[in-house]
Amino acid sequence: MRIAVIGAGWAGLAAAVEATRAGHHVSLFEAARIVGGRARALPVDAGAMDRLNDASPKESSAPLDNGQHILIGAYTETLRLMREVGIEEAAVLRRLPLSLQFADGSGIALPRWPAPWDVLGGILGARGWSWRDKTSVLFEATRWKACGFACDPRMTVAELCSRITPRVMSELIEPLCVSALNTPVDEASAQVFLRVLKDALFAVKGGGDLLLPLTDLGALFPVPALEWLANRGAELHVRQRVASLQPADDLDETKTTTWLVDDQPYDRVVLACPPREATRLIATALPNDTTALQWCESAMALRHIPIATVYALATAGLPEPMLCLRSDRENEPAQPAQFVFDRAQLGGRQGLLAFVASASTTDRQWLQAAVVRQAQLQLGITVEPLHTVVEKRATFACTPGLIRPRMRVAKGLLACGDYIDGPYPATIEGAVRSGVAAALAINAVDAPA
Repeated sequence: MRIAVIGAGWAGLAAAVEATRAGHHVSLFEAARIVGGRARALPVDAGAMDRLNDASPKESSAPLDNGQHILIGAYTETLRLMREVGIEEAAVLRRLPLSLQFADGSGIALPRWPAPWDVLGGILGARGWSWRDKTSVLFEATRWKACGFACDPRMTVAELCSRITPRVMSELIEPLCVSALNTPVDEASAQVFLRVLKDALFAVKGGGDLLLPLTDLGALFPVPALEWLANRGAELHVRQRVASLQPADDLDETKTTTWLVDDQPYDRVVLACPPREATRLIATALPNDTTALQWCESAMALRHIPIATVYALATAGLPEPMLCLRSDRENEPAQPAQFVFDRAQLGGRQGLLAFVASASTTDRQWLQAAVVRQAQLQLGITVEPLHTVVEKRATFACTPGLIRPRMRVAKGLLACGDYIDGPYPATIEGAVRSGVAAALAINAVDAPA
């Protein structure tokens, strides 16, 4: 069949690759000039790049990204598709056991033991934790496992973990929650959090391992996927925004549905674009379809949370590629970042750090000044802000009972993306799995939505 995939982020590329593997003829449309969506390489202005080159002129460097991302070992579909397009994990990712440690050495680091003994060893060996701290989380983890990692869908992470001590909450639960769900513990869905914990720590060997990119995000999958598609005859339309989507017939259930994308006929269409863009196309194509309009309402009702990344030049590197930071926005001096990455240990320039501040709604100048203070207070180093990226719609708020749009929009029309209904929060793996699911559903979408 002729398949149109609209959007070349990780979900759209996954759908395009999987559909091509199944023997379909794919046309891929992307409005931006760089593929990868919200996990892509970043064009940096000339002034910032000159300062970066002046700091370490003789070293090669991976380009900056539109945000500091990490993968984990449980990203099985992402790793599979990377291999499919010719990318080997060891060449582009640094695999480390899960570590949520702070600059003072406190926190948890899992040993390289088989699951679940690695989790047990990490908790028992956590520096700075009292015996009460350790037993509180061990008791709760045992209870979660006994319950099949299921809970009341209305429960928040804070409620789920109400019997865990404050220190473990601040040094384990909160970092895990903000990194996986990008939602504060008092708002985040406990059910989604438990699913992430199950898959990362108990389902797959090495599932909790950190996979830190050694290259820019585009080189991990988006750019190789585009080349893979081109070599297999896919039609690629980069820097081409789809102007119109229209059904080619009246969606009669007795007919084979075809769609017109910019007046070109396709047997199936996969919308892999952001909610606002998908809604624009759907509402125009199906203005009187109640089901389609309900899909649009649920997509537009999602509340989005920003993530800011402050790239800075530092007087010294970090002892580890990644460290947790104690984030405090309520008291002065404000310390907004939750994580810091040493890009020199990840294929980047010497002295280049990336500070990540989830749910950051402040302006860039305030954020940069706060990160400078935070680096001095917690890391004991001086940093100079180089480039700050604020992804305003980085993720959706993953709250209890959240109703997310379905994959099926109408007959012959599918949607994919990290925001589409599924068990995972807004992560790279969630996007990839959604794209693969849409591609696998192509042959089954003759039925009504």
